[in-house]
Order: sequence, then structure tokens, then C-alpha cells
Amino acid sequence: MHIHILGICGTFMGGLAALAREAGHRVTGCDAAVYPPMSDQLRALGIDLIEGFGAEQMALEPDVFVVGNVVSRARLADGSPKFPLMEAILDAGARYTSGPQWLAEHVLFGRHVLAVAGTHGKTTTTAMLAWILECAGQQPGFLIGGVPLNFGVSARLGSGAAFVIEADEYDTAFFDKRSKFVHYRPRTAVLNNLEFDHADIFDDLAAIERQFHHLVRTVPSTGRVVVNGLEESLTRVLHSGCWSAVRSFGAADSDFSAQGEPEDFAVLQAGRVCGQVRWELSGLHNQRNALAAIAAAEHLGVPVEQAAQALGTFQNVKRRMEVRARVVLPTASQGQPVTVYDDFAHHPTAIRTTLNGLRRRLGTQARIVAVFEPRSNTMKLGAMKAQLPWSLEEADVAFCHSGGLGWDAQAALAAMGARAVVCDTVEALARRVAAQTLPGDHIVCMSNGGFGGIHARLIALLGEAPSS
Repeated sequence: MHIHILGICGTFMGGLAALAREAGHRVTGCDAAVYPPMSDQLRALGIDLIEGFGAEQMALEPDVFVVGNVVSRARLADGSPKFPLMEAILDAGARYTSGPQWLAEHVLFGRHVLAVAGTHGKTTTTAMLAWILECAGQQPGFLIGGVPLNFGVSARLGSGAAFVIEADEYDTAFFDKRSKFVHYRPRTAVLNNLEFDHADIFDDLAAIERQFHHLVRTVPSTGRVVVNGLEESLTRVLHSGCWSAVRSFGAADSDFSAQGEPEDFAVLQAGRVCGQVRWELSGLHNQRNALAAIAAAEHLGVPVEQAAQALGTFQNVKRRMEVRARVVLPTASQGQPVTVYDDFAHHPTAIRTTLNGLRRRLGTQARIVAVFEPRSNTMKLGAMKAQLPWSLEEADVAFCHSGGLGWDAQAALAAMGARAVVCDTVEALARRVAAQTLPGDHIVCMSNGGFGGIHARLIALLGEAPSS
């Protein structure tokens, strides 16, 4: 089968492309504003990428067009279609489907699907769960919204019965407004947390809770729902009806809980210590992610002790506090190097959690510099701008890219005073950051996009080649 994927460089669609290629299908695709890591992964797989959504791609004559949710029926200012290829597909009556639907029919059917849902931590928890099952010899398939360092790819078919998938609540396609995860039909569903997000799709938190309950409805009676015991929103979801076994994590009285620091903690099952996790990750959020993964893996027969040992070798995911460089400033050759991180955080809670985890690890003496862009649709709409000062409390100074926003970032960050700096271009932002950097600083660049290549620009501005 030849499939042509519209929006192929999104993390989900790129993973789907990798799975289709591994399954022996011919895969081509198109997208705009391509950026790593997905573009690099696709090229490494030998998948042909076409820039843009031109109607001339109809000449490829694939068996089916797989349409990502980046595609719409929108029109430009001059009245022309924003996605001419989609208009041509509709005009020709060509066969098309959504990514989640294609995946459900061609990859997930017949597998034990473990779906990881939640506002935050989906990618990391999915990667943890896949690694636990891998270490247990179950050879799982997976599709993850990032590149786990233990595997080096975001998706694979796997030869075992299990398939682990990051379950996104975002809509499926312009012609299917249900959340992606309702297509997956999991036997094990992880509900990691639930906050308001995706303001371009959902009116309020209740609307998202309704979609999460739609996911719960698809879990069989012999399945398992793994739920964060600290989340009132998820309690409401389950109170709407649950027909499967439930296992909780996170709270002191949960089925799975933790004792100790996030970097070294005991895992308790039903109040009894059953394993110990010692790893390089930091933050209470990662401790809870670990508990969720352990509880899900236990449903497939992996003992807690074995799962905890596996997490000791877990290497995290690209763009999750990934160290891009350590640079010794030319003006302080004997001083401590500046560490530049790349992180995917973009929701205020995720920003706060990321910075809090780093602060816990570094202590109060270290200087943390936050560099971020409100890039998600929710942030661009300004729905959460009031939470930004709260999210940045652990940063000693914060730099915000305000380009393309329809609201005043300077006003939103006014409560931070001189600790907040706003620039309307990435180039100006990088220069301001570099000018104010001190030896030993920890610079955390946070965005759910490429951030205009700010990491490389900063490293170049800060000095010579990285020292490590």
C-alpha cells in the first residue's frame, strides 16, 4: 500500500509514518515548517518529504491519503485555500482517512494496547512504560510523541503482543472532532493528570473531562484504568462511570505510592515496599510518571521490583531537559560552564514543574535562566497568560519571545519586575540572554516547536565550542 501523509512531521504523524514503513508500506508525505527531531528521523528512514501542501501531489496517486489534524479547510486572505492538496482530494473523491483511524485499523487491531493519557507527562511516561516492557522481554511496539533515548526512534511495530501509545486528547482531524485516543481501544489506560488545555478546541475543563470519559468507556471489563489519585478532575471522570479494574497512584493511600526523594525512592504496592528506583531524573512529576508506568506494566505481569530496576536504566526523551551544551564563557575561562537545556514544556504547569525539578536538583545557590515562547494554540490565545509569573517562580530571570502573540507579554509578566525580559524576535532574545549570562548559569529553553533554532544561536553567542 502507498500512503501519502499530510502533516507528516508532527510527532504523531511522523511516528505513524515510521510504523507504516516498517510494516512494508510505501510512505511519502508533506508538511510545512519542518523541524527536528522528527524531520531527521524521517529522512533517516528514507521517507520522501515534500515541502508544502500543493495540489500537484495528487499525481503521486497513493492508495490512501492520511490526513493530520494540522490540515483544515481554512482560506488565506486572498480567498485561496490554505491546503490546496486537501481541496483536490475532496474534489477528486479520493480515498482519505485520519492518522488515528489508519493506526487503529492497520497497527493496533489485535494488540494489547496500553494508552497513556494526560495533560502533562504523556511522552515521558509512555517511554518509561515501553522501556519497562522491553526490559521484561516483552518486545513491545510503541508510538511516542518524542524520541526516547533508550530506543533512538519514536515508533516501532515490536514483535510482542503489547503496543504502548501516547494517547492525545487533541482532535483527530478536521472531519473527525473526537479526541485521538478514542480510536485506540486500550486494554490498559493510564490517566496521568488532567488540566485545562487546548483552548482552541475545548471550551472548558468539563469538555476535556468528557473526552477522557469517552476513553474510559472503551476499556474492557478485563482491562485496567491507572489513575492519578491526586487529581480531582480524574475523580470526576471515573465517577461518571467505570467498567474496568482501577489502580491508583501518587497519593499516600494509592495502590502504588512512593517514599523518598524523586531521584531515589521506594515503590510501595498496597503499602508494602516492593522496589527501589534510583535514576538520573529529577522532580516529583517524574516520580509520579514512574508510578503510573509501573502500575500499567504490572497489569501485563511485570513485577514492581523488575519495573523499578528497569527505570534505573531509563535515559529520558529528547527535548525533556536535554543538555544541548556546556559552554565555558570566554571571559571566565576558569569559571563554571554554562549549561544549555532543551525542554518541551509549554503549558504553565509544565513550565513550573520543569523549573521546580531543576531547582530541587541544583539547590538554591544555582542561577536558573528560563527562556520560553508561548507557542501552543492555547498560549497564543492568551488563555493562560495570568499563570506565567506563577510558572516562572523558580527562575532567577525569564526571557519571553513575544513574536506572533495577540496579547501583551510584558504586561502579563509585569509581576516579575526586572526578572522578566520580553523580545519580539528570536535573534534579539538570544542576544539579550547571552548578554546577561553568568558563569555557572543553567539556561532552560522551553518550547513545543523548534524555537527558531535558539539553542544553536545561544551556544554560538556564549562562546566557543561546548566544553563537553
